[in-house]
Amino acid sequence: MKVDAIVFLVYLLGLLVVGIYFSRKASKSVDNYLLGGRSLGPAVTALTMQSSAMSGYMFMGGPALAFQQGWYALWYAFGDAGGAIVNLSVLGKRMRRMSEILGALSPIEYLEKRFDSPAIRIVGSVISIIFLFGYVFAQFIASGKALEQLTGLPYSMALLIGVGVIISYTVTGGYLAVVWTDFIQGIIMVVGVVGIAIFGFINLGGLSGLNEQIAQVDPSYLSPWGKDLAYVGQWGVVLGAVLIYSIGYMGLPHVVVRHMSMKSTKTVKGAILYAATWNQLFVFTPYLLGFMAIVLLPNLGDPEMVIPTLAYEFFPGILAAILLSAVMAAIMSTSDSILMQAGTILSRDIYLRFIDKNASQNKMVSISRLSILAAGVVGVIVAIYQPPSVFGLVIFSFGVLGNSFMVPYVASVYSKKANKIGVLCAMIAGGVTNIIWTSMELQDITFLHPFLAGLIMSILGMLVGNPFGKKPLWIDDVLNDVKNGYNVPYSLDKNVSRDLNPEASNISKYIDSK
Repeated sequence: MKVDAIVFLVYLLGLLVVGIYFSRKASKSVDNYLLGGRSLGPAVTALTMQSSAMSGYMFMGGPALAFQQGWYALWYAFGDAGGAIVNLSVLGKRMRRMSEILGALSPIEYLEKRFDSPAIRIVGSVISIIFLFGYVFAQFIASGKALEQLTGLPYSMALLIGVGVIISYTVTGGYLAVVWTDFIQGIIMVVGVVGIAIFGFINLGGLSGLNEQIAQVDPSYLSPWGKDLAYVGQWGVVLGAVLIYSIGYMGLPHVVVRHMSMKSTKTVKGAILYAATWNQLFVFTPYLLGFMAIVLLPNLGDPEMVIPTLAYEFFPGILAAILLSAVMAAIMSTSDSILMQAGTILSRDIYLRFIDKNASQNKMVSISRLSILAAGVVGVIVAIYQPPSVFGLVIFSFGVLGNSFMVPYVASVYSKKANKIGVLCAMIAGGVTNIIWTSMELQDITFLHPFLAGLIMSILGMLVGNPFGKKPLWIDDVLNDVKNGYNVPYSLDKNVSRDLNPEASNISKYIDSK
């Protein structure tokens, strides 16, 4: 067996061990399984948030875009570099407090309880399931491609191995297994890409040497408007490319759930520092590797295989193994988070809310595990028979989720006027606009990025819808508590079960008594 295959096998076994270790804690209660008992510190919060957000796109879609369009691709990176700071600063403390006050264990449940509307939960669950699945399909496809390159196995077999490991540790260990494997994988991702990038720059004469050699291939690669100046003057496209990753994370259910699982609001400050540092080390590097491929791999057939091909053709075996482990780390850290969130929505937001409201703790944990398993199986089937572009699928799914949920989440912690009608209008208008803009390729006609178009319509939907609805009577007091740093009193919180019904009952009594 090759050295790189051995290194990767050890890595996969390590992830399974983590899942088994946390399986007992996960089985204690629904809160432990779905939110890790709200116990995460700043370092783990930061790295699980960032590694789960980055996905296989950063190792396949991003480098492919850089390989095809040159320096234009960095518009996405510029937005991504500040995405964690924006996300944690805007939502972090307030959503952590609000979710505990409301007794919410999932981001969709949180919206229903914040705006007092079962319709929001239904619409939100449908949007989330469809486009989280689209997101995870892209990760599975990336997993199959990377393992195919590493092992030489057929794509379908490689896909089954990679996804099988992801599903195994997610089903057994729940949220804690997901966040701790994300933490480990976040470190591997940075070490892998930074190490390879340093090695590459040494051989290409640094960034200046790389740019000189790219200019010899085609000077337009060095333009911020893309190869052959394809996007020259299209500021609506450029602004959308920056915004999708700078603010779009605030609309991803599998990312914002990290705010809800923090140990306390004090976690936010440290998490911002860790996330910002990690981002500056990681975010730009995969794109730089895409630039290197313009020089080193001019005849590459599949642009999404830039990094795996670079790893094997130009770097020593052990470095190639580290880099491909980093690729799989990015894929797995996003896949497990999406599967976890999809399982949460299916079990808690659909099964418990509309099918069996009296389900026991043990039954809910079992339903969550079965939901995650089912989501994984469906994802494998789709990834085997319909493998589309990783870049296109990620951008599309990311954009629709961001346009559907970002405005409602921000409004939920800042606006006293926001209500269920405004939220429903914002969700539907934002998501539908992105779908139409993408499917009809309106960017080519309007020079407006689908995410920017969806964002504008989502904001307008909120503004137009709010006058037709009424805010919950108790929300002013709760928002004041959230703004002023209120936490659920220890005397109340220590006796609260994490199952929905008793927690909601206790919280409601406390709010009514104010």
